Amino acid sequence: MPAVTRRDYTGSEDLRTMQTLAQRIWSPSSSVHVGDLAWQRFQHVGREAEWPTALWEAGSEVVAWGWVSLPGELALLVDPARPELVSEVLGWFEDTAVADELSVTVLDAEKHVVAALERSGYALQESPVFQSYMSRLLEDLPAPVVPGGFTVRPVGADDLARRVAVHRAVWHPSRVTEASYRNVMTAWPYREHLDWIVEAPDGRFAAQCLIWLDEHNAVGELEPVGTLPEFRRSGLARAVCLAALHAARDAGARKAVVYPVIGHPKSPAALPLYRDLGFRPYARTLTFTRTHRRIPPSSGSASPEGAHRRT
Repeated sequence: MPAVTRRDYTGSEDLRTMQTLAQRIWSPSSSVHVGDLAWQRFQHVGREAEWPTALWEAGSEVVAWGWVSLPGELALLVDPARPELVSEVLGWFEDTAVADELSVTVLDAEKHVVAALERSGYALQESPVFQSYMSRLLEDLPAPVVPGGFTVRPVGADDLARRVAVHRAVWHPSRVTEASYRNVMTAWPYREHLDWIVEAPDGRFAAQCLIWLDEHNAVGELEPVGTLPEFRRSGLARAVCLAALHAARDAGARKAVVYPVIGHPKSPAALPLYRDLGFRPYARTLTFTRTHRRIPPSSGSASPEGAHRRT
C-alpha cells in the first residue's frame, strides 16, 4: 500500500482532485457532493487566505482532505477505507486554526469521522440549527407551472448580471459578484442548462435553482435555490426546482439531493418546499467543538510554524 503524504492546496487543479475523492466515495453516508466543492470554493473571490486547505495522497490518489475556514472551522472528507487519517486531518487543523474554540461539522452517517472526533476530545453541540440531507428519485416529476407572464428557463449567455442580482437579493448580504459567478460557471461540473431561473414580466429574475450533476453516480445536487422576497409564496421556487430537476434527469441523473438548513429564521420555508417536491431526509449534520489548546511558540530558534508542524 502506498505511503500517505500531505501537501498544501495549490489551486483549482487540486480542487478537481478533491472532487475526485468526493465522487469516488459517494454514498448516503457522504457529506460532500462534487457540486458542493465547486460552489463553495468559487462563489466568492479573494478568500483563499481565509481557507487553508491540505490534501492527503496515497500515490496519485487523494484519500483525505481538510479545509479550514479561519479562525477555527473545519470541513473534511476522509475515505472510510482509511479511517486513521481522520486523526491526521484533525491534528493539522489544530495546528492551523487560530480560534480559542474549534468547530467541526460532519454528517451523522460518517461514523469513522464521528468516532475520531470523540476520541480527540470534541463534544457534540446540541443545537436546533442543522442541515437536513434530503433526497428523491427523479421519477414521476410533476411539470413546472408558473403564473401568467412568468417564464421558467435555463440561463443564457447574456444573463450573468441578472443571475447575480437575483442571488445577491435572495441571500443579502452576499459576497457573490459577477466575477465570482463567472468563476462558478467555468468550474467543473457546472452546466449552463442546469442553471435555471424564473423571469418576471418586468424582466427581473425572480427565482433561481442551480443543479450540479455527478454523472458517475447519477446524482444531482440543488445548490443554491432562492426566490426574491416579493415573489415568495407564489409557486416560483417549486416551478424553478422542478424545471431544473427535469433537466438533470434528461442529462442522466437518477436521484437528486438537497441540504436545507433547518431551524434558522432565514429559511423557514425550505423544509416545506422540499417535502412538497418529494424530498425525504436521510441524514443530518452534527457539530462538534473543542477548546483549542494552542502551544505557544518556544523561545528557541524554531518558528511557530515549525513548532506546530506534524510530519
